[in-house]
Amino acid sequence: MSAVLELRDAAKSFTMHLQGGLCLPVVAGVDFSVGAGQCVVLAGPSGAGKSSILKMIFGNYRCDRGQVLVHHGGTTVDVAAAEPRRILRLRQTVMGYVSQFLRAVPRVPALDVVAEPLIGEPAAREEARLKAAALLQRLGIPERLWQVPPVTFSGGEQQRVNIARGFLPERPLLLLDEPTASLDAANRATVVELIAEKKRRGVAIVAIVHDDEVRRAIADSVVDVTRFSPAA
Repeated sequence: MSAVLELRDAAKSFTMHLQGGLCLPVVAGVDFSVGAGQCVVLAGPSGAGKSSILKMIFGNYRCDRGQVLVHHGGTTVDVAAAEPRRILRLRQTVMGYVSQFLRAVPRVPALDVVAEPLIGEPAAREEARLKAAALLQRLGIPERLWQVPPVTFSGGEQQRVNIARGFLPERPLLLLDEPTASLDAANRATVVELIAEKKRRGVAIVAIVHDDEVRRAIADSVVDVTRFSPAA
């Protein structure tokens, strides 16, 4: 199984400039890889650094040291050392990300929020909106809400829009930060199905899930983040 993602001795800390330069280490010595069609779940208690690792992979956080290697199309990019424009290109073509919270322009309808990642790609706008509509329907968002800005939605509805937006584009690497946290049992099952479909298409997935049932359903391997504690 070819690796799509490799983390090698990656570390992250935060400097508290308003606290006299106090350094707060988060994780150190992070080493794992994810192959095509594989889902790796990050496990550990709250505050162990799981979301920080996802943000290091996505390039929101810069590593203090180490490598975050993304392999695609015969090339390798080290996110830890890449220029911002190279990271932006990776996000547009290689990496998908479902965060814990939906961030969208307030007046944009839900359908266009979901379709937006495909706009500018070969898919036409209407084709992108058709694909977005199919995902929203599958995730239980009624058609009467598709033209409504999701800022007015409930937390669970917003998360389903967030999931649809992250799952819509076909990217070889997908990062999931608590995608099922606000969902009922039926929609959790739908997300598990969507993840299984991505895996069958060869997508490499790194996920954070606290639901034991969901973890058992999606994980090919589990990485205990506590082993990367700087105090360990």
